[in-house]
Amino acid sequence: MAMSFPSAPRGLVTPIEPASARLRASLALPPSARETSYSIAFGRIDVAVASSCGSLHHRNEDAHSPAGHPTLLFVVADGVGGGAMAETASRELVAQLHAALDGARPDAASVKKAMLGADRAIASRIAEVTSAPGAATVVMCAPVNVLASRWLIGWVGDCRAYRLSGRGELRFELLTRDDTFRQLDETPPEGGSPDDPARMVGNGATTGANVAVRGLGSGELLALCSDGVHKHVTPSEWRRVLTQPVSLARRCDDLISLAAANGSTDDATVLLIRRTGFAGARPHWLPPFPGDVAGGAS
Repeated sequence: MAMSFPSAPRGLVTPIEPASARLRASLALPPSARETSYSIAFGRIDVAVASSCGSLHHRNEDAHSPAGHPTLLFVVADGVGGGAMAETASRELVAQLHAALDGARPDAASVKKAMLGADRAIASRIAEVTSAPGAATVVMCAPVNVLASRWLIGWVGDCRAYRLSGRGELRFELLTRDDTFRQLDETPPEGGSPDDPARMVGNGATTGANVAVRGLGSGELLALCSDGVHKHVTPSEWRRVLTQPVSLARRCDDLISLAAANGSTDDATVLLIRRTGFAGARPHWLPPFPGDVAGGAS
């Protein structure tokens, strides 16, 4: 059954143009992010996103959900392999997931089907221009109930989702598990690293997606990001930035700037989601959400 959410998007930032990102980097200025809000039953969802081209790249190979998109589906993708094909793969993956999943209540089966469809579409799109492969890793999320208190998280590769939950002594939790050769106990190809992604979308290196359903209390945050952010920002730094009394957009900017200051030369994307509802934030002393479930395979 399709589930719609009344929404009033206001200026969700588009992917940063590579030239602009390089100019900001040369001037030691942070990337630029803006926020948008969506009305939901008994509350709202606030979203901010920023993306920056890495200092060693000619173009930004990350992609994310388009500006002002009317549905509560959020995607961050990271092109793998460098060059135009990585950029094509990430943007095509975001477009394919929105085309397949917008306007419907997501579940493990529909996400897996959408990932497999995107895998074929990306391979076909790239084959039109080159015999070289192209692929992307991805993380996505969408609410599965009208109150947006339960969210489906789907991912392939090493893009990540985090949750900042509770109050008082807040918990900062990793909600995904990287599909790297190390984590999957697999041997990387010759010349590869154990920390390289072993599962990707676009080159046949996936059988679907990992899927989990997680709770989100009022005032709590979800964070989606590419590895250009999470490989260079520690959990304590995440917690410090996410609890600043500033806008979500400013927190996105600060996370990307922090990753660069800590040595990241990769493209970096972070998307923050905050749910505000009538119910108060979940007390920090409560155990994990009883509705948290995981499943699926990449």
